[in-house]
Amino acid sequence: MTPSSSTQIVPDVSLVPRHIAIIMDGNGRWATKRFMPRVAGHVKGVEAVRGIVEACAKQGVEYVTFFAFSSENWRRPDDEVSLLMRLFMTALEREVSKMHANGIRLKIVGDLSRFDDKLQKMIASAERKTAANDRLTVTICANYGGRWDIMQAVNKMAAAYPDAGDFSEEQLTPFLSLAYAPEPDLFIRTGGEERISNFLLWQLAYTELYFTDTYWPDFDAAALELAISSYQQRERRFGRTSAQVSAQIPVAKC
Repeated sequence: MTPSSSTQIVPDVSLVPRHIAIIMDGNGRWATKRFMPRVAGHVKGVEAVRGIVEACAKQGVEYVTFFAFSSENWRRPDDEVSLLMRLFMTALEREVSKMHANGIRLKIVGDLSRFDDKLQKMIASAERKTAANDRLTVTICANYGGRWDIMQAVNKMAAAYPDAGDFSEEQLTPFLSLAYAPEPDLFIRTGGEERISNFLLWQLAYTELYFTDTYWPDFDAAALELAISSYQQRERRFGRTSAQVSAQIPVAKC
C-alpha cells in the first residue's frame, strides 16, 4: 500500500523517526582539511554510511535514505565521478551480503539508465537479494534529483490516466521513486550547508530539518543520537494548532 501524503492526512508521530533522509555532505572538505586527496574522504564516507545504518537498525528506525549522487554531480571533474562510480560498485560488492544477513532491504532509486550495464546489473541483483528483508529499508539515491522524480512521476501518471481532466496527489504519489516508504520524519544534512539541494522535494513537505557542521565522515552514532534528540523536541503540528496537538484532536481529511 502506498503511504499517504502528509498534506492530505495527519500521519502518526513516534518518538523515534520512522524514516530519516540524509544528505551526506563534506567528504571532500574532510579530506582537504587533512591534506589528503578527496577520494580519501569519499572512502571514509562509505564507512560512515555503514555505521549509520547499524545505528538506525539499533534505534528502531524503519527507513533511512541517503543522497549519494545527485543528477547535478555529473558536473564534477571526470576523475572524481569515475572514482565515485567505482566506489559505488565496490560498496555493493562488499556490503550487500552483510545487509542481507542482517535483515536489511536495499533500494537504489534515481535515473539508473545513465550508469553502465555492469553497475545496473549489480543494482538489480542487490535489490532482488534483499527484497524480502524487513528489519530496515536502506535507500541510496543515485543520479537522483527531486525535480526529476516529480517529472517522471507526472509522466507515468499521465500515461496511466490518459483520459483524466484533473489529477490528485493520490494519483501521483504511487509513481514517485520512494512510493514504498512513508515521508521522511527527519532530514539531516551534514557539512555546514543549510539547503535541500534538489533532494526529495515532494516528500520533505512536512519533514523536520536538521543541519550540522559535522562533516559526513565524522558523523557517527553519537551524532545521529543528537539529531534524533533534536527531532524529539519538535512539535509536529501538520497545520494544526499547539492546542490541537496537545489534545490529540483529529483533523478531517482536506
